[in-house]
Amino acid sequence: MPLTTTLTARGRSLDLASPKIMGILNVTPDSFSDGGKFLGRDAAIRHAEAMVQDGAAIIDVGGESTRPGADPVSEEQELERVVPVVAAIAQNLDVMVSVDTSSPQVMTECVKVGAHIWNDIRALQRPQAVATAAQLEVAVCLMHMQGDPKTMQVKPSYHDVVAEVKTFLSARAQACEQAGISAERIILDPGFGFGKSVADNYRLLNHLSELSLNERYFVLSALSRKTMIGAATGQQVAAERVVGSVTAAFFSMEQHAQIVRVHDVKETYQALQIYQALREYA
Repeated sequence: MPLTTTLTARGRSLDLASPKIMGILNVTPDSFSDGGKFLGRDAAIRHAEAMVQDGAAIIDVGGESTRPGADPVSEEQELERVVPVVAAIAQNLDVMVSVDTSSPQVMTECVKVGAHIWNDIRALQRPQAVATAAQLEVAVCLMHMQGDPKTMQVKPSYHDVVAEVKTFLSARAQACEQAGISAERIILDPGFGFGKSVADNYRLLNHLSELSLNERYFVLSALSRKTMIGAATGQQVAAERVVGSVTAAFFSMEQHAQIVRVHDVKETYQALQIYQALREYA
């Protein structure tokens, strides 16, 4: 485990001695699985409330689709989509709030209304991102991606995907620590589906426990409904990959992931309860 089992950010703490569920809330028209379903503020809040009731400890709000082939959106549009939803969740629900963004400005505005975690597929590589995260005193989730969402699935290639992902995440975590972000506020994500083949994804899943980098950092697994699940199960429709996604989330817990990021919170929470029972009666 990291230096502590507790993730603390902006006055809120979360005990990660046992795994926790991060519920996905895409306020976008074009996300790969649920694009458009929760685009309106009221629909988004209702879904967040349902996920908390079903067992989510974190709600991850995203205003820009990062599916393969996705086009970027303007910062203004992202702000319009995300900030009101983050504010409403922070005001009305007893939950930690994460924001899925690469924009320092979007994160700054979200922190003003109650966000706790910066979840960045670009691992805080944009100008001023690391410095902003340190100043805001948020927890950070750093993800590995080869390329960018527009082109990342065009023939991704690695010599050793596990070693290369570990090297990248280690460098990004060290950059954060050098800027004043403590190890206890750093979460690492291998980036399943972000510039990886199906084989790459399953190799990473098999070695997920190594990504804590000698148990220094927390690890997040985000593979819910992704193509790697469809490739193994034959389910072509993302929303029909629930059983495969829950199975992979359970294996992620066995591989010492402290956070699993999922669409299907209720089903994953049942898997978490089985995981906890196995530990209790071992």
